[in-house]
Amino acid sequence: MGLGSRLRRRLSHLANWAIGSERVSYAQCGEDLIVDYVLAVLDVGKVSYLDIGAHHPRYLSNTYYFYAQGGCGVCIEPDPNALKAFKQVRPRDICLPVGIGPVSGMAELFVMTTSTLNTFSREEAERYQAYGSERIERVIPVEIKTVNEVLEKYFQLTPDFVSIDVEGMDLSILKSLDFKRFRPKVFCVETLTYTEDGSEEKIGELQSLLQQNDYLMYADTYINTIAVDRQAWANRKLLQTCKRVSARGVISS
Repeated sequence: MGLGSRLRRRLSHLANWAIGSERVSYAQCGEDLIVDYVLAVLDVGKVSYLDIGAHHPRYLSNTYYFYAQGGCGVCIEPDPNALKAFKQVRPRDICLPVGIGPVSGMAELFVMTTSTLNTFSREEAERYQAYGSERIERVIPVEIKTVNEVLEKYFQLTPDFVSIDVEGMDLSILKSLDFKRFRPKVFCVETLTYTEDGSEEKIGELQSLLQQNDYLMYADTYINTIAVDRQAWANRKLLQTCKRVSARGVISS
């Protein structure tokens, strides 16, 4: 089967999954519905998640859909003003006013005119400002934790889903993750950036890093890439076979 046929088949499965369900996406490009389909195939019920760079409890959120379905997790949002809404809208979640980086410590958060562009990267902040439409509104000191520290402290089991959207720091966070200890079933990572002349460019190194750690690139919405644990995806047929056998009464439920 050619690449085009495989893509059409996959999109057809996704469309059939959503038709008639009145499902609403809260993510930027429907990433939450794609992830929901994958996790359903992997027989995940209530989804656990780590949302790094959560920004808002609902608007452009990759994880609110799962919260609304009864899931819960940890939301990382270093801007204290943005974090207030999380505690009101998503009381089951643990909301941490910290940043995530390759090492623990303190760092400066550059708060931009458009809050979705807040970043710990001075280079990114100055680049946004140079475009003319953005301004560095303020700079605030923020505690930094590593992703491994958060996973170890706040999760008994590795979360099913990890979303990373941190404006220029995504690669350093993934490089610091201990993939041998922590293997989320699905990642959603922003892989689109902008060059100095303002043109768009995909960050191939992010995708390569995930592939090197045995994740397959399941989908790409141009802005974000969705990657699935290769072994978990390979085992999905075994899960489906066991469910069919169980439904026939051969295996007691």
